[in-house]
Amino acid sequence: MHQALLVPEVLLDIFAHVNESVDLPSDDSSCDRLLSQQSLASLATTCKTFYEPAMDLLWANIDELEPLLGCVMRLHPLIYCSEAEPSWSEGIEPLSEHEARQFLRHAFRVRSIDISSDRNFHLLTVFPTETCMFPRLQSLLWQVEAPNSIYLHLFLSNTLLFFYLSAIHPALKSIGTRCASLEALTIGDAKDLTADESLLLSETIRSCTQLRHLGCPPLAWEAWNHLSNLPTLLKLEIGSGNCPLDRRDFKFAPFLNVTILNFYVHTASRTITTLEYSEFPSLQQFEMHVRVMPFAQAEQLFRALSQCNAGHTLEYIVIFSFDSDGDSDEEPSDNSLTAITQFLHFTQLRTLGLVFENYPVYLDNDLLLKAMSSWPNIRYMTLANHQLRLPTITFRGLFDGLRLCPHLDSLQLHIDAINIDIDPETESFQHTSLHKFNVGFSNIEDVEAIARIIFFMLPGVEQVKHGCEDNNWDKVNQHLKHLRSSAALGHHT
Repeated sequence: MHQALLVPEVLLDIFAHVNESVDLPSDDSSCDRLLSQQSLASLATTCKTFYEPAMDLLWANIDELEPLLGCVMRLHPLIYCSEAEPSWSEGIEPLSEHEARQFLRHAFRVRSIDISSDRNFHLLTVFPTETCMFPRLQSLLWQVEAPNSIYLHLFLSNTLLFFYLSAIHPALKSIGTRCASLEALTIGDAKDLTADESLLLSETIRSCTQLRHLGCPPLAWEAWNHLSNLPTLLKLEIGSGNCPLDRRDFKFAPFLNVTILNFYVHTASRTITTLEYSEFPSLQQFEMHVRVMPFAQAEQLFRALSQCNAGHTLEYIVIFSFDSDGDSDEEPSDNSLTAITQFLHFTQLRTLGLVFENYPVYLDNDLLLKAMSSWPNIRYMTLANHQLRLPTITFRGLFDGLRLCPHLDSLQLHIDAINIDIDPETESFQHTSLHKFNVGFSNIEDVEAIARIIFFMLPGVEQVKHGCEDNNWDKVNQHLKHLRSSAALGHHT
């Protein structure tokens, strides 16, 4: 054996390269993954020096319990026979104490495990509730449809860093004590939390003192107050569900280090109230997906977000409202065109996406110019209009704004493409960074004129996206293709 292989760091680095495909998801590059597993198994049987590091990598990430149950001599032929069914363990006796030791032989090597079924749990009755089957476990994905709190306890480890739980679970009350080092906790959505579930969730969150990432259903104010005083917290995601707004007299501490704040909710009222009572001085990303949000609430949300003390840090704002069954005839308020002004003081903004099903987000030329002058670093902007309202931005207004945003790469905007107010052949300005241009439902008449405007002034745009039923914009794209071909051949355009 070469002397370099006796250096632990060198050996681990070599094995890590062999292990790269083992870390892939089981449904991704399955052949490469199997080959890496076979290679590690071969390395483990080569010599004593290779055995421990190779076995640690081989067992580091597993799906379900079958790999460990396959170490039990009685169960091995049942699991690995060619006709094995997912229900192979039905009617099989639980592990004996001797078989439990066979099962645990390599359990201490497991760092990550994904559990999506409880079909083999009855084999584990030999283990006392307080047993920790995986003493070095760092990541647990628990996606069991009918969770059993007794068996979940067996998977909780004081080394656990990442924990995904598909639903509120009685074993949550043990997280703070059993998993004191937990850094990332994600709990699946809940339609409506019962009072007991809400209390359990709140107590669980308040028992976690090292969280960096948290995703969960709506929280009681006590839990929200705990999070506002948690300096480790960096990312916060709130899902759907109903938790009563029991108190409104809290004065939360600023969420000093939270950089990412996401909401995936059915209605916006609780999110608005939460933002009104909170400050996020380090916030960089805000994203919200909401199903029901009337226009008046949208304006309240904009205002609440603008007042959460993130004016100098926020770079990313994306808000979607998908209420396709709502009142699409709702008329926006008189100041609908200026709702965007709530975001003008976000001077670091790089991404802005506002997509609403039942009402448009409009800008006129003056307001667009003011917005672009406030966001010199903007790279992506979508103001989707799902209603056929008359556009208020002309090509002149569009290019006046683009002059102030040299880095803009992607733009979706409803524009007046009928009343053309610019001649590209008399303009020297070109915006070369824009590559993706979506005009939504903008109507068009003069196909050739529009194509020449885009060709001369937006040379990076090869094709214009649109949502129109007629084919006029498709004709623009065909003309653009012809102009590019002619230019490539050196023909005068």
